[in-house]
Amino acid sequence: MLANYLLEELVTFARCGTLAETAAALHVTQPTVTRGMQKLETELGVSLFIRQPNRLSLTPTGELAAREAERLLQANDQAVHRIQNFARSQKNLTVTSTLPGALIVLDALRDQLPAQVQWPTHALTTDPLVALTTYAAGLVFTNVPLSDPTVTAQRVGTERLAVNLNQFMSQANQPSITFAQLKDLSFVVLDDIGPWRAVIQQHIPNAKFFYQEQRDALAAITQFSDFPYFSTNITPLDPTPAQATSADNRRRLPITDAAAQMPVYANYLTNEATRVQPVIDQVIAIWPE
Repeated sequence: MLANYLLEELVTFARCGTLAETAAALHVTQPTVTRGMQKLETELGVSLFIRQPNRLSLTPTGELAAREAERLLQANDQAVHRIQNFARSQKNLTVTSTLPGALIVLDALRDQLPAQVQWPTHALTTDPLVALTTYAAGLVFTNVPLSDPTVTAQRVGTERLAVNLNQFMSQANQPSITFAQLKDLSFVVLDDIGPWRAVIQQHIPNAKFFYQEQRDALAAITQFSDFPYFSTNITPLDPTPAQATSADNRRRLPITDAAAQMPVYANYLTNEATRVQPVIDQVIAIWPE
């Protein structure tokens, strides 16, 4: 088995191009790198370098070896992270979501869930399947079921989009509304809305969106202006709503387009079903229609 330090020396040499720069990058002496490269050639039984006066370069075999070494190092790092994440997962159940709505539901369940169940304050922006397969998370909520033979996806509900319009706007005098009827309007929107951002940008013609990172700032803007804002059927569960609700002169209109009805799935490794199912059942139990 090739030692990691030899692989690292080869990868670093391929990147730096000289023994001196390789040694400096690895914080070792140049003779140490030279001995390491000779040892690697011996263990592999191939020539990795073209040796010329005052110059060392990789052979085609050496270039291939450097690429393979980099892959081995990455695989090793990934294995270490999976093992460490798995060990943590045995103590805590980390739940995450690509949709902020599912996190709001979890916040509403905080007093009912075991202390070992933990979740972040912001929606996941990285690959949810990677989060599961590396044990960075034991349960991930998404708007599409994850497709993998090791994963089970279970639908927990639907998040339904609505718009809140000034009651004196012509569009507000109806029981519901479509994206097309919201064309040309300007909206104030919370920045962390996950896949809803793409939905509103793609389906509302000529609209302008003023994104706010801070929930307090969004609440102030909605309180002291007439900008429309969005909410969903999950919003009433939010213990810290982004919008002001007192003395609000807006009417809440459900948006009837199919794209405004977002299914939500709980995804987990199938062999973790016993551990995550109680959490999923509690989420389903309070999910608003």
